[in-house]
Amino acid sequence: MHPPPRPFRIGVALGGGAAQGFAHVTVLEAIDELGLKPSAIAGTSMGAIIGAAYAAGMSGDDIRRYTIGLFRQRGEFLGRLWRLRPRRISEVSLGLGQFDLVKALRAFLPPFLPEQVEDLGIPFTAIATDFYAGTEMVIREGPLIPAIAASSAVPMLFQPVTFGGRVAIDGGCVNPVPFDRLGDVDFVIASDVVSLPRGGPHRVPGPIQTAFGSVVLVLNTILREKLRNSPPPDVLINPPTGDFGPMDFTKAAAIIAMSEPGKDEVKRQIEAALGTSAARRRAAAGAAAEGKSRAP
Repeated sequence: MHPPPRPFRIGVALGGGAAQGFAHVTVLEAIDELGLKPSAIAGTSMGAIIGAAYAAGMSGDDIRRYTIGLFRQRGEFLGRLWRLRPRRISEVSLGLGQFDLVKALRAFLPPFLPEQVEDLGIPFTAIATDFYAGTEMVIREGPLIPAIAASSAVPMLFQPVTFGGRVAIDGGCVNPVPFDRLGDVDFVIASDVVSLPRGGPHRVPGPIQTAFGSVVLVLNTILREKLRNSPPPDVLINPPTGDFGPMDFTKAAAIIAMSEPGKDEVKRQIEAALGTSAARRRAAAGAAAEGKSRAP
């Protein structure tokens, strides 16, 4: 007697992009509205933060409402962030990257998230970068807030995070959209929210825009090379975020609203790809059954 076929497993990968990552919300809402239940989630940077909330049991709509509520009062948000600033000279690293992201996430994330990565309702992977080894850190267990802080420690904004005895910075430096870190799944949905800088010769960017724009260019280059050399996801979604920069956190509602009109198209893409995948599985199952019937 042969064992019953394994259930069809869907994986969701959410990429980095700082504030642009709020556009992941409509992708998750599309998945929810299709009635799909992911079996694995992987995230980098903002994708790790949103992915962890989703893996904890929040729906896409829950995340939308929580995010918009958090950033609705710009003054209150900035005040809470200001209270997290370093208080001692020893905590300040030359004026940039001085914020402790672990403290910030504890202050701003929903309080009901579990303590450990492995306690999330859906298996979850966060991607960070080992600063000294220059290698990818694939985090599937350990304390949750430090794990997603390690994945999200954007240089120039936040202090590096020590995790598992390693000094970690933003995972986008090595794997901006971790669709290859979902484990044993049958179908992969990936969301890449990074938009290249906009402008032309008439608009010379300032120092801050140049710094963050160069990071975006690196993320885009890494992803293009990865897609060229690895099996691609079944669905790769690119929510529109070009009107906003990585630092536009207080514009969360507008970023989500910008990606809203594309939700139906996202659902069509997923449904079409699922149909193709199901046909392949049926063909493979038929071929396997035929092979067994011909076996002596």
